[in-house]
Amino acid sequence: MSWIVETLNQTVDDELEALPADMRAMFARIVGLIESLGLENAGRPHVKRLEGPLWEIRMTGKAGISRAIYVTATGRRIVVVRVFIKKTQKTPRREIDLALERAKELLK
Repeated sequence: MSWIVETLNQTVDDELEALPADMRAMFARIVGLIESLGLENAGRPHVKRLEGPLWEIRMTGKAGISRAIYVTATGRRIVVVRVFIKKTQKTPRREIDLALERAKELLK
């Protein structure tokens, strides 16, 4: 059984669409790797554990770096709950808190 990557809702779709084209292309490439090779084989530098149930897909582009924070769900599903462009080295606490808040409905 292969992995499926999806977004939580239209808000996350809009966040993803707001990324520059090269970062969206990098996201699509990493998602393709996860879906074809499996999450366990994608590994660093593409994915990294953040905190608690949160993991991140790491994208780079001409405009800098961006992240797609996700949780794993039942049935080998990845659900992206937040997408944003990073402006600092460390992932801002507010981004982690927002992702945790959005993930609550999945983790019930």
